[in-house]
Amino acid sequence: MIRAENIRKSFGALQVLRGIDLEVPAGKIYSIVGASGAGKTTLLQILGTLSLPDTGKVWIDGHDVSGLDEKELSRFRNRKLGFVFQFHHLLPEFTALENVALPAYIAGYSRNKAETRSRELLHFLGLDDRRDHKPSQLSGGEKQRVAVARALVNKPAVILADEPSGNLDSRNRDELHDLLFTLRNDMGQTFIIVTHDDSFAERSDKIIHIKDGLILR
Repeated sequence: MIRAENIRKSFGALQVLRGIDLEVPAGKIYSIVGASGAGKTTLLQILGTLSLPDTGKVWIDGHDVSGLDEKELSRFRNRKLGFVFQFHHLLPEFTALENVALPAYIAGYSRNKAETRSRELLHFLGLDDRRDHKPSQLSGGEKQRVAVARALVNKPAVILADEPSGNLDSRNRDELHDLLFTLRNDMGQTFIIVTHDDSFAERSDKIIHIKDGLILR
C-alpha cells in the first residue's frame, strides 16, 4: 500500500530523518511511536505528500509520487489519502454534512453523490442526528468522528493520522480507537497513525519505533 525508501529530511543543519525504509500493507493499522523530536510527524507528512523528502522515494497504492508536481500531488492527495489530526480542523461555518462532503466536492463529484456518501458515513459513525449541526454544536468526540468521516469520503487508499485522540477525554479517546479498528475490520481501511498512546499502539498491527530519525529494528 505504502512503501518508502531511504527517506531523508533536514531543516537547515538539523537532520530529522536519516534514512527511513518502511512498507505498510493494505488493511492494517501501523502506529508510529517515539519521543518528541524523533521525526514522527515529519515522516507522516512525507508519507502524506504534505512535505517532500530531501532524498528517497515514496510509493502509494502502486504510484510513485516522488516525481509529481504540486498540482498532480494535490489531486492525488485528494483522491487517495485521508487525514485526521489532533485538532479536527472542521470549517466552523459548515455543517457536519458539508464538512464531510467537502473533499468530494473538490474531487469533482456531483452534489448528490457527495452528500449521499457523506450521509452514509455519518450514519455508520452514529452521527445521523448531528449532520446538520455546525462544529460549535458538537462535542469533542463528535467533531473527531466527523473528521474521520471527512477523511473517508473519497474512499482513500490510506488514512494518516497525527495524534487523533490526543485532545479527547478518556471515554471519547477509547471510542475513537474502537472506531478505527472497526473501520479496519469492516472496510479494510489502512491507517498510519502517530501516537503517544501506548494502549492504542499495542493494539495496532505493527508498531514502528523511531529514534533520532531512524526506525529501530
